[in-house]
Amino acid sequence: MTTRTLRLILGDQLNAAHSWYQQKDPNVLYVIAELHQEAAYVKHHIQKLAAFFLAIQSFATALEKAGHRVAHLTLDDTQPSQDLPELLESLCAEHGVAQLEYQRPDEYRLQQQLGQLEISGVEIIRVESEHFMLPFDDIAEHFGAGKGSRMETFYRKMRQRFNILMESGEPLGGQWNFDADNRNKLKKDDLAAIPAPLLFENDPIEVLHRIDQHDVKHFGDIGERLLWPVTRQQSRQLLDFFCVECLPLFGRFQDSMTAKAEHNWSLYHARISFSMNAKMLHPSEVIERAVKEFESRPDEIGVAQIEGFVRQILGWREFVRGIYWVNMPNYENLNSLNAERDLPEYFWNGDTNMRCMQHALGQSLDYAYAHHIQRLMVIGNFCLLTGIDPAQVDQWYLGVYIDAIEWVEMPNTRGMSQFADGGLLASKPYSASGAYINRMSDYCGGCHYKVKEKVGDDACPFNSLYWHFMDRHRAQFGNNPRIGMVYRNLDKMDDDLKQATLARADDILADLDGL
Repeated sequence: MTTRTLRLILGDQLNAAHSWYQQKDPNVLYVIAELHQEAAYVKHHIQKLAAFFLAIQSFATALEKAGHRVAHLTLDDTQPSQDLPELLESLCAEHGVAQLEYQRPDEYRLQQQLGQLEISGVEIIRVESEHFMLPFDDIAEHFGAGKGSRMETFYRKMRQRFNILMESGEPLGGQWNFDADNRNKLKKDDLAAIPAPLLFENDPIEVLHRIDQHDVKHFGDIGERLLWPVTRQQSRQLLDFFCVECLPLFGRFQDSMTAKAEHNWSLYHARISFSMNAKMLHPSEVIERAVKEFESRPDEIGVAQIEGFVRQILGWREFVRGIYWVNMPNYENLNSLNAERDLPEYFWNGDTNMRCMQHALGQSLDYAYAHHIQRLMVIGNFCLLTGIDPAQVDQWYLGVYIDAIEWVEMPNTRGMSQFADGGLLASKPYSASGAYINRMSDYCGGCHYKVKEKVGDDACPFNSLYWHFMDRHRAQFGNNPRIGMVYRNLDKMDDDLKQATLARADDILADLDGL
C-alpha cells in the first residue's frame, strides 16, 4: 500500500481528538513507538514505564479500530535504531514517504531532535499538539526569558481570557483566590470519610517482559496489575470519580497529609495528571467537567473547592509550561544557591527515621505518586534545606513520578521547590521547619525525632536545617520583604541557642545518610 505521509505520535501525544484523526486516509501511516532513548534518558519508576507503554499500545489499537493505518513499534522493533531521528530516517526510506509530520513536542530535547531533522527527499512538517489552553505562540506575551513571572497574575488573565468561574466580568465568589480556605489539616474524625480510590487492573506482564528483555534500568515495584489509567475511557472514569466523590472536599484538604488513614496516599486528589500529561484528557475538558459538577451541587461543593482545582489546571499547569519554554535550554543548568550535595540513599528505599520523609518517599516508591505538598513541602523542602544538587533532584523527580515529563517537572522542581532559578518562578524559597509539617500532617506524632526541639540528637532535623539554610543564604534573602520576619526572629534568638542550632545542622549535613 502506498504511504505518502508518515505521521509520528510521541508517547505523550495520545490525543484522540486531534484534527489528524478527523479523516481517514489510506495513504497516511501513523507511527507510535516504544523508544529506547525515552525509556533510558533517566532511570524511571517501573510503573511509569509500564503505564506509558500500555497507554501507547492502547492508543495504537484504538486508532486501528477507528480505521487508520498504524504501526505500533515495540522495543524489539526500534532496537536497531540508535535514536528517534535514525528510526524516522529508516521508516521514511522503508515506506518511500514524501512527507513526515509530527506534533510539537513538549520537551526541549525532543523539539531539538525533530526541529533539526533533515531527510533527503522528505518534506518535514510540524503541527501543534492541540492540547494546551494557551497557544504556544502566545507564551511570549506572558513570559520573558530570564524575567520573573508570577502565577497569580497569569492565572487571573487566563480566567478572564477563557471566562472560567467569572460572573459579569468579576471572579465568582467575589475573589480570585480561595487558597486561605484550602489549608485544613485532616483531623481524627475526618480520616474514616476519605473515599477509597478508584483503581484499575491493567495487565503489565507483556510490557514488563519487554522492559526486562531489553535491560531497561528502572526501580520501584508494580505487582501483578497496574492501577493507573492507560486508556481514554479509564481516564474519563477517573475524572468522573474525582468530580463526584472527591471534589466536594478537594480544596479543603488539598494540602493535608496523613499516615493514619486507610487511603492516606490518595486522599481527595484527582490523580489524573498522568492522563492529562499523556494527553488522554484535555485541560478544558477536565475544567468543564469539574465546573459542571460544581454547578449541579454548589452548596455541597462550594466555590473554594472548585476554584482550588481550576487554579491547578488553568493556572499552575499552563504557567509552568510557559516558564519552561521561555527559559530553555538555560533553565536546566540554573543553580542560584550553589547546591552540590548528593541525594541520600533513602530516596531510593525510604529507609529513614524522619517519619514525614519515610512516608512521602515510601509512598512515591510504592505508587509512583505523591501529591503536591508531599513533593514540595516534605521532599522538596528537605532537598532545599540540605543543599542537594538540583540536577540530582530533577533526575529523581523525573524518574519516580508517573506524571513527570520534563516541561512540568523541571519548573516545579528547579524553580518552585529548589529556588535554583533565582526567583524566575517564585518570589521566595518554599522553605519550612518541622512546625509546618506538624501543622499540616500527623507525621510528627509517631516520629523518632521531636518536632518542637531545635538542638540535640533527637531534635527534628528540619528545625535546625531551616535556620541553617536561612543563615547561610542571608545575603540573597535578607532583603526579601516576604521573609523579612524570619531574619528578625533569627536575630532575636538567644546566641547560645542559635550557635547550638547551627551546629546541630552542621552535624546533620555532614552525614545526611545517617538520618
